[in-house]
Amino acid sequence: MPSAGKPRQVLSLLALRGERVVQVSTLMEELWGDRIPRSASTTLQTYVLQLRNKIAAAQPREGRSPKDLLVTCFGGYMLKRGSGRSDIEEFEAEATAGIAAHEAGDPRALTTLERALRLWRGPALVDVPHGRILQREIMSMEHLRMSVLEQRIDAALRLGRQAALLPELSVLVAEHPMHEGFRAQLMLALYRTGNVSRALEEFQRLRAKLVEELGIEPSARLRRLHLAMLAGDPTLDLVTDGGGVIRPRPYGAGLPESFSTTV
Repeated sequence: MPSAGKPRQVLSLLALRGERVVQVSTLMEELWGDRIPRSASTTLQTYVLQLRNKIAAAQPREGRSPKDLLVTCFGGYMLKRGSGRSDIEEFEAEATAGIAAHEAGDPRALTTLERALRLWRGPALVDVPHGRILQREIMSMEHLRMSVLEQRIDAALRLGRQAALLPELSVLVAEHPMHEGFRAQLMLALYRTGNVSRALEEFQRLRAKLVEELGIEPSARLRRLHLAMLAGDPTLDLVTDGGGVIRPRPYGAGLPESFSTTV
């Protein structure tokens, strides 16, 4: 990885696009936004040359030419990685498999989703400056991570692990105070561990924050969950067999189907 900021931006964007051509105009927008200098084309070519020199220094002598790895294409550049998948591609593959298993009610979904999240090692591109293009890429990756995290917690709730989830959910709600999915999961975990009053308090805290800051009420799904808790709705409880073993409901969700926050 080069030490200078802008070459790092170029390399990061090329790597994220996964052997697809990145147009020169896209690279320029990432580097300079709306204030593209007259020398942008020459400067970008210099950054590409610097990256190729870094590739050459890291390559064995019998390896492929840097120009075969960082390829000049019509209108742009493409980074060829060879065999294997990038971290984000590996994460997306595991996440897709885990979500599909979860939606099918497969209890192995939890292991797959946990494996996907272990590939996530802190904030994306934390050591790379980013313009508007990389910022969108980071937002997309973070959205996917949050979705997988919510699915993983839902899968754990379905398996009756609500007590173990309480510390994590408390932190997530504190970090994302208006995230209804995490709040609903915390409410359910509290309810299933016998903390009904605290579960109801969590709803009121969220409602107060939404009304104060946005002037809106909680979603219809969260309101239904709240009313179900007030009524002691048996669909909120886990299903167990005669020996006390937890059995997923037919639809396979941690939250009852009409209250589920996952997509």
